[in-house]
Amino acid sequence: MTTRAFGFALAPAALAMLAMIGCATKNYVKTQTAPIVQHTGQLEQESAENSRQIHDVDDRAQTGIKQAQSSADTANQNAQNATKSANDAETAAGNVVQRADSLDAVVKGLDSYKPLADVSVTFGFDKSVLTADDRTQLDGFAAQLGSAKSYILEVTGGTDSIGSAEYNYALSNRRADAVVQYLVTKYNVPARRFYLIGIGKDQAVASNDTSEGRAKNRRVKVELLSNMSGSPTAPPQATASAPAPASAPAPASAPAAASAPAPVASSSQGGAVQE
Repeated sequence: MTTRAFGFALAPAALAMLAMIGCATKNYVKTQTAPIVQHTGQLEQESAENSRQIHDVDDRAQTGIKQAQSSADTANQNAQNATKSANDAETAAGNVVQRADSLDAVVKGLDSYKPLADVSVTFGFDKSVLTADDRTQLDGFAAQLGSAKSYILEVTGGTDSIGSAEYNYALSNRRADAVVQYLVTKYNVPARRFYLIGIGKDQAVASNDTSEGRAKNRRVKVELLSNMSGSPTAPPQATASAPAPASAPAPASAPAAASAPAPVASSSQGGAVQE
């Protein structure tokens, strides 16, 4: 009986002990797991931040790619437009520009045209491409064209003495073409106003015996000529020789026929005339 009572007395104590042990275990587990839970939360936040940053970088990259593609497309379109404009200008110039050995052969009433201004640009050896200095000089020359009336532009291309005559004639024409295309494209000068004359190496402006002289001969000269008569189409010079038909005095030779007294000569053969 005593033993049973003692057992009943120990039971609450044992339960209390078990409760204390359980609480201690929970506290220990909580203490040990709390840093892990906190660290896990930090990892999740960092992962979310990394994902957001990656997304932002991807968005910026895509935007940059689109902008770059758009810029490339625009540049390509501009290049195509520029090429088309250059080709159109070249075609127009080639179709309308007059080519001749001299102005006398193609310009009527050339004596009525007076030179107002000129400019010369030079080229590198075997080159027909305008330099920056060439373009600057042509820009200054073109500024005078706006006020010019009834004008034409004589464009004369030349070369040095190196190379064959045939090659230099072609090269001088290419150089003249480069000048014409620049003025037509940039300043809308009508191509019909140009008269291209390729002289090759025939008319040197300096000695071809020195490098300095040859450099001066590799040139194109543009001369502005204005019709001072005020008439857009001057009469051809050939009309100056028109009086030639009037100088044929056919009637003046008639007295010779009248002085031929054929009847009188024959009158000695008959007495009726002497009566």
